Amino acid sequence: MNGLAVIVVAAVVLVIGYVVYGRWLAKSWGVDADALTPAVRMEDDKSFAPASRFTVFSHQFSSICGAGPVTGTIVAMMFGWLPVLLWVLVGGIFFGAVHDFGALYASVKNNGKSLAQLIEKYIGRTGRRLFLLFSWLFCGIVIAAFTSMVAGTFKMTVGDAGIDFAKSYAAGTAGTISILFTFVAMFFGWVCRKFDLKGAKEFALAVLLIAVMFFAGMHFPIYLDINGWIAVVMVYLVLASAMPIQVLKQPRDYLTTIMMVAMILGAIAGIFVLAIHGQATMTAPMIASTEAMDKLAASGNFMFPVLFVSVACGALSGFHSLVSSGTSSKQVANEKDMLSVGYGAMVLESLVAVIAIVTAGIMYGDMNTAGTGALNGGVASTPFQIFAAGLAKGMTTIGLDSTFTTVFMTMNVSALALTSLDAVARIGRSSFQEFFFKTNDALQSDQKQSGAMGVITNVWFATIVTLLLGLSLTFGGYLNIWPLFGASNQLLGGMTMITLAVFCKATGRKGWILYAPVAFLLVCTFTSLAMSVYGCATALAAGVTADVLATKGLQLIFAVLLMVLGLIVAVNCLKEFFGAEAGSMPDEEPEWTELGRQRVADAAKDALHDSVSGTAAPAEA
Repeated sequence: MNGLAVIVVAAVVLVIGYVVYGRWLAKSWGVDADALTPAVRMEDDKSFAPASRFTVFSHQFSSICGAGPVTGTIVAMMFGWLPVLLWVLVGGIFFGAVHDFGALYASVKNNGKSLAQLIEKYIGRTGRRLFLLFSWLFCGIVIAAFTSMVAGTFKMTVGDAGIDFAKSYAAGTAGTISILFTFVAMFFGWVCRKFDLKGAKEFALAVLLIAVMFFAGMHFPIYLDINGWIAVVMVYLVLASAMPIQVLKQPRDYLTTIMMVAMILGAIAGIFVLAIHGQATMTAPMIASTEAMDKLAASGNFMFPVLFVSVACGALSGFHSLVSSGTSSKQVANEKDMLSVGYGAMVLESLVAVIAIVTAGIMYGDMNTAGTGALNGGVASTPFQIFAAGLAKGMTTIGLDSTFTTVFMTMNVSALALTSLDAVARIGRSSFQEFFFKTNDALQSDQKQSGAMGVITNVWFATIVTLLLGLSLTFGGYLNIWPLFGASNQLLGGMTMITLAVFCKATGRKGWILYAPVAFLLVCTFTSLAMSVYGCATALAAGVTADVLATKGLQLIFAVLLMVLGLIVAVNCLKEFFGAEAGSMPDEEPEWTELGRQRVADAAKDALHDSVSGTAAPAEA
């Protein structure tokens, strides 16, 4: 199969899904372009900060498009690339995009409430507390994994004679650019706010700054070991998590998205040129052979549920709901932007997953994923290395310098993890704070707490505690429970979808489109967790050692806790769903901040002045 043909067909399917199904969904639920969004009404220069459509889209896309679209899809290709592709397309359009848009939509219609606050409103306080605890621990695991991944990407290579500069150059250069991104992003955001740069001017400045950062990085690479880079990442996360979102996160996501879109366009162009030269054939198996399937089953890797748990980002990922309701809903300046932000960002991420599938399929004869059976020939490599090497190979065919493409892809690989990492850190921090708040008001940051509660709910304190959890797991622990990450992530997606089903019924909206995804996700995740419980119990029964206790024992405890949590939330949701009267809980009355009132009033005065000036000119003439 020609890889370019796969990309073209997939892109057409995704665009049709967005135009037809996405627009129908938005119209069905109702989008009011004249309504003032929470970002406008409740602006506080902290978390609620209205932004342009592209800025919010950039935040959403760069936050959700982490390691998953690359890692999960390539690993799942042990079943063949066709099943993975079908799940990405069907899941992306009918599951993931609906999930992401739904979480964003429900939050915007409820004064910017997070998913946990929505759970409390529609299900109950107990469900909210349990969900926040799960969310905080979940974020801690992701912080640990992605910090380790980024630091591992940037770390220098040491040989017998010291630092191997040739092998360390790309990593050191990408590390320098990443450090520059933090300070340049703050400068970029300040300039855009100060001089009111928008549209083409904002984009031009962003491209110029990205070019300057790459030039500086390629001439001044920084060489640190893995612990040094872990320290750098943690300092960055403190800033990204605690600072007002428009100071660092918004402008950084804008810059990162431009770079990642350039990567997508470069990848497609490279595969196009490879196709012209007859080098874009996907040699990986379309569907794994019966013998291969039997071997996989023998080791516990059944296509159901492993495929649907492994391929999260790109098809459906529960983590996306935390971004949609936790940060993006507080930046949407107009309800009509929700479709492109919630649904559109997910569709674009699905395209990234398709590119990863095609890249791995083309690289099948050169590399393989160690220990997974995803690719069977050549040199052992990680999914990210396959992705980066494949795209760099394709981009060199269009005339780009090989050194530049290697640095560019290394930077993009790290950006995929870093942009999700800072979003996770921010969500983990807010989850920690929300756990201790008694109110269900989204404007909790304005509360004046006293005594111990004032310390615990302080932004900086909550940030440090959350990052300490991630840091402790980075140096030991997270790998022991990482095998359950996929199931916990999809369980989060199931809990989000069932909450949205209750929201739709309670507010009188059409929720039937959520029923099949809810049933599928709950069956899939509980099957995966039950298989994990059985496997861990079997391993413990065969012999208890320190290593077995540290891995299988911990996994068993975590899996049981996840099942209990999922059951509690699911049962309570079902009770509310069948007990709620359709249309019994209308959307919340709009809340305001003083800053929001002032800026809306100022905008109205400016609009009136412009209108008067515009009508007066012809009369004078």
